[in-house]
Amino acid sequence: MQIVRYDWAEEEALKIYNMPLLELIYKAATVHRQFHDPSEVQLSSLLSIKTGACSEDCAYCPQAARYSTGIKIESLLPIEKVVESAKNAKLNGSTRFCMGAAWREIKDNDDFENVLEMVKAVNDLGMEVCCTLGMLTESQARRLKEAGLYAYNHNIDTSEEFYERIITTRTFQDRLRTLENVRKAGITVCCGGIIGMGESVKDRIKMLLTLSYLHPHPESVPINALVPIKGTPLGNRGIIQVWEMVRMIATARIMLPKSMVRLSAGRLQMSKEAQALCFLAGANSIFAGDKLLTTPNPEFNDDMKMLNLFGLRTRKAFKESENLQIN
Repeated sequence: MQIVRYDWAEEEALKIYNMPLLELIYKAATVHRQFHDPSEVQLSSLLSIKTGACSEDCAYCPQAARYSTGIKIESLLPIEKVVESAKNAKLNGSTRFCMGAAWREIKDNDDFENVLEMVKAVNDLGMEVCCTLGMLTESQARRLKEAGLYAYNHNIDTSEEFYERIITTRTFQDRLRTLENVRKAGITVCCGGIIGMGESVKDRIKMLLTLSYLHPHPESVPINALVPIKGTPLGNRGIIQVWEMVRMIATARIMLPKSMVRLSAGRLQMSKEAQALCFLAGANSIFAGDKLLTTPNPEFNDDMKMLNLFGLRTRKAFKESENLQIN
């Protein structure tokens, strides 16, 4: 029986990642069934509520102002348009709605007040509301919680050692500080990373170790494959092999057994067979909808057909909270 651990050693994690592939998938699938209903998948939708002109220099991101990527810059969307998108997402089966803004950090201004209203409005629809707005303070996190925010996404992206090769405009510790502020406010944490940026396997393991040392573990862990965007510093990198994604998801499932592991960016490049392996290896959450902020994603109908083919059903909203109340 697997237990929830906060003391994984690097050698242990590397040994897990490098297991024979089928044995690794079997082990991860066993752990998955111990902690989760293997027939459930959480459907989340992601909307860019403010696009482009970001002051950060994240090497993978087309929204950085310093890169020429052809992204159409858009100011904060009207609340009505956001609510309409959330309603459509709910009709299509999504139970979590995530709003992303290309900001380095939240400013205490009218835009933040509007975001708080968006959170309240989407929460009123009975959906889990998630935001990814950059760095935030304790007081801002508390206000988001009071407005009804359920989850906050703030990825650490990679290992602390490799991080400075990807981002220089904020530190790895800045990211961890934001996660602390989210936790203090009582908001669930959504935090993962990206593979395929030129990092080593050891970097991938160190990223998972960082997440495993957080107490409690993040409730949601997105595993992203780099989608190379022309005009960014990583725009010429190739697409990673699906086996790397499967290994990463399986290792995350074993090390973070209670977390929802989200098969995120890069899914459009994966066959249904490849995605089936990821679900078998412990992925139990996906982004549904035709776009992830600014990058393409499979459409709702295609995803529903795939889930039906695999015999998977959608997880209802707030199940996490219900389980906490029961326990």
